[in-house]
Amino acid sequence: MTETFDKKSALAFIVAFGVVSLFADMAYEGMRGITGPYLALLGASGTAVGIIAGTGELFGYLLRLASGRLASATRAYWTIALAGYALQMAAVPAMALAGSWQAAALFIILERTGKALRNPAANTMMSRAGEQIGQGWAFGLHEALDQTGALIGPLITAIVLARHGQYTTAFLWLGAPAIVTVLIVVAVALRYPWAGNAPPKAKSDAKDGGLSRLFWLYAATAGLIAFGFADWPLIAYHFAQVKVVSAEIIPVLYAGAMGATGVGALIFGRLFDKYGFATLIPAILLAALAAPLAFLGGTSAAVLGALCWGVALGMENSSLNAGVAKLVPDEIRANAFGIFSAIFGIAWFAGSAALGALYDISLPALVGVSVTAEMLALLPLFVLLKARK
Repeated sequence: MTETFDKKSALAFIVAFGVVSLFADMAYEGMRGITGPYLALLGASGTAVGIIAGTGELFGYLLRLASGRLASATRAYWTIALAGYALQMAAVPAMALAGSWQAAALFIILERTGKALRNPAANTMMSRAGEQIGQGWAFGLHEALDQTGALIGPLITAIVLARHGQYTTAFLWLGAPAIVTVLIVVAVALRYPWAGNAPPKAKSDAKDGGLSRLFWLYAATAGLIAFGFADWPLIAYHFAQVKVVSAEIIPVLYAGAMGATGVGALIFGRLFDKYGFATLIPAILLAALAAPLAFLGGTSAAVLGALCWGVALGMENSSLNAGVAKLVPDEIRANAFGIFSAIFGIAWFAGSAALGALYDISLPALVGVSVTAEMLALLPLFVLLKARK
């Protein structure tokens, strides 16, 4: 049996993991696409929605510090990944049991916790496959399959809401892809049990087993991007409050955004392998356009804003991860993914809380903070680009 990745097995592994993520995203993105209006229905304010979304991200991303270190120390990549998938998928249909916005918030946090537990281990295994086919292409292809599920999931909730009008029914329907996810990831683990033991082959800018200055510059860029990037529940909450689109169309918009995320991941993933970190510049500019379009415009601007938001998210989920793999050696990569994710998550929490609070005060102020943070993200990126010349 092959015990290291070659180009053929690396591509097959990425596609297999992409299918896992397709069904996973079908479940949890279907859930996340309606959590904003669902929380509003249960009595949550705009500030509460922003804090809940940010807290879920914060707790999830901070947990990646521990799960990343655990994966690096134990090399139990599959065990950790399987446990994370099981917890995350269990939280999705459990949302149907929430009788208050506080209970719903708990399930949202549990879902993020499951993703955090499995993320560094899964990313490390995929980055090893990426050594053979290109990090940008590996993470971009995986993200495209991932977002195919993220597109289908919100469409499922839209159909269920149109036919039944009940959020709880929609969450129960999402239990089906959640179960399929767990079954498929177990099958992939059985097919590629050696994936967690693939030997390192790539060189990096890190010195003496530590994290380089370039890594920290990169983390600063990611943190500023995250701070200014409005979470979808707040955007969906805004659409519902001002009725820029009907309630049934909100998950359809989210599905469109997820489709744009998949396309963006493929495009920026390929470009990253060809042009490197400079590829992030146009993606950051697109992220800066999302907030003014989504929060200050009418229906057409809302649609365009959702698409910009989706393309920028594709960059975040593919090129940012590919960049970590480029900068960090294999033996500490899981730990680096955890640290990088923790920085990203702290910034996302702070940004989500701030933007949620500003929503109840001033939409122009919300947009101003969002755009400013995205523009500031270019500064450490330019320093990184100059240092790598």
